[in-house]
This record gives sequence, structure tokens and C-alpha cells, in this order.
Amino acid sequence: MTDFTLHDETTAPDDSKPLLAKSKAAFGRIPGLHAVMAEAPGLLEAYQKVHELFVNSSFDKDELTVVWQTVNVENACHYCVPAHTGIAKNMGVDDAISDALRNKTPLPNARLEALRDFTLSVVRDRGNVDDGKVQAFLDAGFTKRNILEVILGYSQKVMSNYTNHLADTPVDKPMQKFAWPQAA
Repeated sequence: MTDFTLHDETTAPDDSKPLLAKSKAAFGRIPGLHAVMAEAPGLLEAYQKVHELFVNSSFDKDELTVVWQTVNVENACHYCVPAHTGIAKNMGVDDAISDALRNKTPLPNARLEALRDFTLSVVRDRGNVDDGKVQAFLDAGFTKRNILEVILGYSQKVMSNYTNHLADTPVDKPMQKFAWPQAA
């Protein structure tokens, strides 16, 4: 496996240094994912911007978590599943939601289950979601805007999940307590 550098403010390419400072200001530390992405300043900048856009979408904290963790679990991301478990806790998401997503068990309500089902369809069908699945998502109370926002969230997760797979990013110490045994 190729070794990737976990950059900090002193080792990162110049264009990544302000991006890492932004990460440190937001998280109180430089997450390992950001440290790896710093090698390619454009990737780190795109990731930060897409994250910001998705967080500011029309989805609430539970729905954001469903999209993120559905993709993380489907892609078996050893880094992102624990990271988003910790993020969900910090956002005040009920542990029952996180546990159901991590363990692929039923979610607490039909609306969130419809969001997980639709997100899985987007991932598994590579965006070629059949009309029946789209209609089921809309019938669950979601909108055309939400369809497109799932794509936005998925885009963020492609950047992180694939980076973590290729770099074998170590899980950050604060998130190690949320390790996901299914990634092993």
C-alpha cells in the first residue's frame, strides 16, 4: 500500500496551509482525513466546500446523518463510520439512529428509512434510480430538492471514503471509541 503523509501546517503544500488552519479552527485539531487530503489542495478545498454546502442543505441533523452514514456503511469506510458516529453525537442525533445505520437494522421511523433506501439506490444504481424508487422517496414526504441534495451528500462521501480507502487513514484518537468492527 502507498504511504500517504498526514500533513500539518508545517508540512502541507502552501495552498493547503490555510485550509488546514480552517479545519483546526472548526474541529480543534486537524482530522486525519484533512491531513491526507492536504497533499492535493484542490481536493481538501472541494471537500470542505461540499461539506459546508451539505450541512446547509434542507436536511435536518438526523437526515444529514442518515445520508452520510448510509454511504459510509455501504462503502465500508473504516474512518468515516466512527467519525460520523462522533459527529452525530455532537449534533445531538439519537444513538438509536446511529446504531441502526451502523448495524444495518431498521431506523426509528419510516421517513428516515425511506431516506436510507433512496440513498442506497443512488449509490448502488450509480444514479440510475428507477421511477418507482424515486416516487417512493417523494411519497415519504421528500422533495425534488432532496433528491439532488442526496447527490450532494454522496459527492462529499465519495471524496472522503475513497481517500480513506486508498490512504488507510488512521481513525482519529477522539473517534477510536466509535470504531466500527464491520470495517475489519
